[in-house]
Amino acid sequence: MLLNPEEISALYLSAKVAFFATLFCLPYAIALAWALARYEFKFKFLIEGLLQLPMVLPPVVLGYLLLIIFGNNGCIGQFLNTIGIELAFNWKGAVLASMVVGFPLVVQPIRLAFQLSDRQLDEVAQTLGASFWSIFFKIHFPLALPGILIGSILGFSRSLGEFGATITFIGNIPDETRTIPIAIYSYLQQPDGESMAIRLAILSLVLAFSALAANFYIINKYKEYK
Repeated sequence: MLLNPEEISALYLSAKVAFFATLFCLPYAIALAWALARYEFKFKFLIEGLLQLPMVLPPVVLGYLLLIIFGNNGCIGQFLNTIGIELAFNWKGAVLASMVVGFPLVVQPIRLAFQLSDRQLDEVAQTLGASFWSIFFKIHFPLALPGILIGSILGFSRSLGEFGATITFIGNIPDETRTIPIAIYSYLQQPDGESMAIRLAILSLVLAFSALAANFYIINKYKEYK
């Protein structure tokens, strides 16, 4: 069951991609979750529809759209290339693909946490002269922290398992873009790669189960606290 250097490289790359994808997702996810939970505005249904779109679109379609937009010849990709940022066929592109696919999973628990926070706390804090940012960071953010942790775990786990959008956008380059799912796919195409694919599949199961266990543990602890 010891991992060889190629498998260790895939594990390290997957962890790095998942970490940065979750880290970059969080500020936008928190802001959008707050807006959706607290405000009613025109065309809100369109925002909610766009938010859920990555959940229903085939991952290959998402990867192809990312390639069109952020590829070297894409409308945004060309501009990024001029300032030295290349996303296509690069591990940074895997971060972007994982962000897009996992973003809805990060937003939903945070949105639910904001919806459950008592709005009367706002009125009390405002009567004491508290500003919006003070109310948010001192009251609602701590109350929503379990939802933020759950969203982070779900986003991280989804990033670890991302395959379709990633391989379409960044390809299959050893030590550069070959994450765990792509490595499993590659090993299954090799005559002698089944044992390596099994090891990585078992590792994926362990990581996924650990993330789900942590998720339910946080939920149970929060219920006990409440």
